[in-house]
Amino acid sequence: MSSTEDLDYPQVILQYSSGFLLSKVMFTACELGVFDLLLESGEPLSSDAIAARLGTSTTGMERLLDACVGLKLLAVELTQEGALYRNTEISNIYLTKSSPKSQYHIMMYYSNTVYLCWHYLADAVREGRNQYERAFGVLSKDPFGAMYRSEDEMLKFMAGQNSVWSICGRDVLAAFDLSPFRQICDLGGGGGALARECVSLYPNSTVTIYDLPKVVQLAKEQFVPPEEHRIAFREGDFFNDSIPEAELYILSKILHDWDDDKCRQLLAKVYKACRPGGGVLLVESLLNEDKSGPLETQLYSMNMLVQTEGKERTAAEYSKLLEAAGFREVQVKRTGKLYDAVLGSK
Repeated sequence: MSSTEDLDYPQVILQYSSGFLLSKVMFTACELGVFDLLLESGEPLSSDAIAARLGTSTTGMERLLDACVGLKLLAVELTQEGALYRNTEISNIYLTKSSPKSQYHIMMYYSNTVYLCWHYLADAVREGRNQYERAFGVLSKDPFGAMYRSEDEMLKFMAGQNSVWSICGRDVLAAFDLSPFRQICDLGGGGGALARECVSLYPNSTVTIYDLPKVVQLAKEQFVPPEEHRIAFREGDFFNDSIPEAELYILSKILHDWDDDKCRQLLAKVYKACRPGGGVLLVESLLNEDKSGPLETQLYSMNMLVQTEGKERTAAEYSKLLEAAGFREVQVKRTGKLYDAVLGSK
């Protein structure tokens, strides 16, 4: 082992130890409206001007802006009048509220909900259960009963999921040719972003979003325009109520919320309702078979520990669950992006 490699170790450890600081800088700049202001201004602004318009201290804002420059979320130009700040391209595209690919809402969900749960990660590891009770004073066997502890929190989560599918949805829906399936049911489809991508990519198909009554109500009011006639809604609890008949079922980021028993229970219901010749498409972030990575998926699995009853799985583990429910000819496609696709046939 070389001395250079020895010297790298402290730096790596220091980078890991400060990782949460990087996240909080980005979350705070989003929450305060820094990126939105700079986009709307149409010109670079000084830290004093930004602080005045956003109602913050000048010293705090200057430090926040400089940290965002370090993260390459902002660029700075030194002039005779002082430092002027502007958004970089990545911030304009992903961190401003008005962008079609905005990730603002998922940033806020991570900052206000996920971040607080992770404070109790050690407790989650010790106990093997989610930490909503410690983080928010809420105890629920259904993780989404806790997650949806208020309408505002539900809206944040739904908007956050929609923002993810705005950049990842087409990748997973195009992983397989789904055009033969005309009647599609998106179980737990939430705000409908994946359903909208689906009918855009497959114009001869219709999609029914099946979700809890309150979720359906908010999706209709906030996310899916009435003129989108190829998207319908049905209210229900897919564990306790009947599942509508369809040719293809989409379960996007659903199974990772639950333990194996719950997954088998749900997939058995899906298989029973599925028409012959139909199938089920699982959209999940897949672990390597030896669970050595990807790192993002390993971290997602830790997040499932602190927030839900579930975990991330390998392709083989999802295949085993599908086959136990009766599905056959299971195919797996890794997209190279955040989420992958697993298709089982009936």
